[in-house]
Amino acid sequence: MPHPGLPEAAAHLWASLAMKIGIDLGGTKTEAVALDDSLNVINRRRVKTPVQYQGVIDVIESLVSEMAGSADEFSLGVCSPGSVSKKSGLVKDSNMQCLMGRPFREDLEGRLGKKILLENDANCFALAEAQMGAAVGFDTVFGVIMGTGVGGGMVMNEKICRGRAGAAGEWGHHTIHRGGNRCHCGRRGCAEAYISGPALEARWKELAGVSQSIPEILKSQDSSLDLWRREFLENFGYGLADVISILDPDIIVLGGGLSKIDFLYTDGVQSVRLCSLSGSDTPIVRNKLGDSAGVIGACLLSAGS
Repeated sequence: MPHPGLPEAAAHLWASLAMKIGIDLGGTKTEAVALDDSLNVINRRRVKTPVQYQGVIDVIESLVSEMAGSADEFSLGVCSPGSVSKKSGLVKDSNMQCLMGRPFREDLEGRLGKKILLENDANCFALAEAQMGAAVGFDTVFGVIMGTGVGGGMVMNEKICRGRAGAAGEWGHHTIHRGGNRCHCGRRGCAEAYISGPALEARWKELAGVSQSIPEILKSQDSSLDLWRREFLENFGYGLADVISILDPDIIVLGGGLSKIDFLYTDGVQSVRLCSLSGSDTPIVRNKLGDSAGVIGACLLSAGS
């Protein structure tokens, strides 16, 4: 059946293309989807992401083989955390430590014997939402990923803006607290060190003295919840206010596991307003394509975006 959320207006993107395979490599799960030329999902699989680098290569090879079946011709798009250096070809700024400093594209193409379209996961998310989701009809779209890591991607006129170094939109690694919490990137005070899932859970353990997941924290009756929530909203406001001040996007779309938190669209939006220059009224909205936006965006890469 057609993939939910794919409007008829997007059909021209695939009218003359063969099967498209998309892989979404995440910190906790890896998803694969195969679409035919009529936007039908013909195969889908989601598996746990391995910790080791070679395990990641193995899993992607297995998923591509499963999605392709007996097909000889297909396009392949892969989205992953971080970006690939234009100079060295090595992965940088990834919350998946096993990818850092690795020639991921080269190794993957060598294993598959096929050219791939490799893109940052947040760029794929923003592309999918701009063309088919919550941001259809907006010229400048900033897509936010908040989950295991914090990332972002910018799309203008339905095209990804990658920047000179290929890292445009990476707001997760701009400083919101000078000399603050250490980030996995080696610096201190990054947004990711405060409002990613692991950072929020670590802060909760400091405050409440217990290790709990985000859903458990949100249901907690502990007196520390008010402070935890207030800090979260403040840091969310600082981070996105800077994005708005610099980029002034037409819309911001939230994605990733933390985008399911309802108060980000009420108190969170208000926090961004308070921290923004002149109280910006930039819409901040929930995604429409769910946690499959990244893998659909990876498929969209084959359409030349």
